Amino acid sequence: MADANLDQLVAALEARLGRLEARLAALGDTLERMAPDLDAAKRGIQAWVTDYVSLRLQQLVPETCEHPERDAATAIVEGPVLPGTRIRCTEEVIHRLGRIPIPFVRQMVSQKVAETARAENVALVDVTFFERAATF
Repeated sequence: MADANLDQLVAALEARLGRLEARLAALGDTLERMAPDLDAAKRGIQAWVTDYVSLRLQQLVPETCEHPERDAATAIVEGPVLPGTRIRCTEEVIHRLGRIPIPFVRQMVSQKVAETARAENVALVDVTFFERAATF
């Protein structure tokens, strides 16, 4: 009688373990379906940051700034240069660069505009050229 009783206990234990295993498998499947796609999340965050920085730069460097008119010859001889370069530019370009609050971004923009000016043999960087060349 002890063997029959022991067999019943083992069978009940095996049934319970079977149910537990089935529940654990179902839980594992549920967790796999709920797992986030980390690459998609990373791409989403990168896109948001890019859009935000672009928007802020557009807000900080407006379309027009008011400055007194000067003739081009005077601006080339007396005009300022892009920071960290020897490329001549107008006062309005300096003003727009100054409105970029993050120093390393301001330096990157200045370098990009200077490289483009050298490549295109531009003697004086004006606002139109600056807007075109400062686009990344």
